[in-house]
Amino acid sequence: MTDRQKYPRTPHLPWSPGAGHDDAVWSHAQRFAGQEVVVTEKLDGENTTLYRTGLHARSLDSRPHPSRDWVKGLQGRIGYLIPEGWRVCGENLFARHSLAYVGLEGYFYLFSVWNETNTCLSWDDTLAWAETLGVPTPRQLARGLWDESELRALEIDPEQTEGYVVRTVQGFAYAQFQEHVAKYVRRGHVQTGTHWMHQAVTPNGLRLGEVEP
Repeated sequence: MTDRQKYPRTPHLPWSPGAGHDDAVWSHAQRFAGQEVVVTEKLDGENTTLYRTGLHARSLDSRPHPSRDWVKGLQGRIGYLIPEGWRVCGENLFARHSLAYVGLEGYFYLFSVWNETNTCLSWDDTLAWAETLGVPTPRQLARGLWDESELRALEIDPEQTEGYVVRTVQGFAYAQFQEHVAKYVRRGHVQTGTHWMHQAVTPNGLRLGEVEP
């Protein structure tokens, strides 16, 4: 049975301008060659993992914080739907970090689901679980057979978007994460950390018609 797991650090694509000095950067992206991939928007929030009976941010011993109260309530409402030994990972977007969102579909965007064998489900199964749990997923920017030139040409507005994440559509084992997922981060991105956690929490805005549960 899968115990609590820290979400892995996602390596940067070779052309990602936002990689820091201590970040892992792929020397090339040929490991995606011949595979179907999906490209989704990288959201500016806090990586958060929900279980049937609890949750944590990227750190397994993450402490209470006002920015985490809403997602804690979400876990209390939907945790019973998560099978024992499974976990769902997503972005907690309740608090504004370096980008201000005004049209969110909710405050938790699910991007991966892991089963009791510590295997990440396929993207299609992930979408199905998002529907079951009643939560949104990041905006899909592209999907299809890997084409590096097409991805490099993808236009990203650094004022509105943090970047994008590429993953194989197929599922994969936890130990294979860095072979199946990579990211592009905008230049000048401010790494989320203690600076926003020590400020007053400013909630992001929900899309017109959405109501905070």
